[in-house]
Amino acid sequence: MTVSLLWLLPAVLAVIDWYAVARSDCRTETWAKPAVLIGLIVTAAGLGATDSAAGQWLLVALVFGLAGDVFLLGDSDTRFRLGLAAFLVGHLAFLVSFTRLGLDVPGWAWLAWVVLLAALLATRQVAPATYMRGGLALAAPVAVYTVVIGAMVIVAFDTGEPLIAIGATVFAASDSLLAVDRFVQPRPWAPLVVMVTYHVGQALIVAGVLAAS
Repeated sequence: MTVSLLWLLPAVLAVIDWYAVARSDCRTETWAKPAVLIGLIVTAAGLGATDSAAGQWLLVALVFGLAGDVFLLGDSDTRFRLGLAAFLVGHLAFLVSFTRLGLDVPGWAWLAWVVLLAALLATRQVAPATYMRGGLALAAPVAVYTVVIGAMVIVAFDTGEPLIAIGATVFAASDSLLAVDRFVQPRPWAPLVVMVTYHVGQALIVAGVLAAS
């Protein structure tokens, strides 16, 4: 019962945020978006994340995800780069967390490369679009971030933990759609799908790391 109640906190906050995004309610989203990550941090800590090295690095990743969420509440390229930097550090922390679990590469780990190929195909126009928009000052950080999240996906699959692998896949899908929507072709439904997949991906990773710790 206690476990269920702890997961209820980020779940309720996520639904509030999704509703705000769907209605373009920026005032509600301003507090609801970071509140979801705060809820996940509280849940992870409450379920014992501080008791293991993998869990501690998981909390570091979530804290940087929270910082990224705050930066991305603005629309400027400067705030986007700051958010990108925060999430990049967060993905590096995920990498450390996954490796601290111990890598037990399963036979299905090759699926990570399928995920990366699909993401590459979906975002093939992002690199030239970012260069045209902001030159190397924008294109280079996006490229570095792409490499880091790709590495995160590979290591997520190498843990052999299905929840972590699925979570990393959903997270990568969210980032891919965000990049295409921001730099290539905006779509009216994209912000909601990006937010739902982002939160679901984060929650699955948290659940997977906690289960494996």
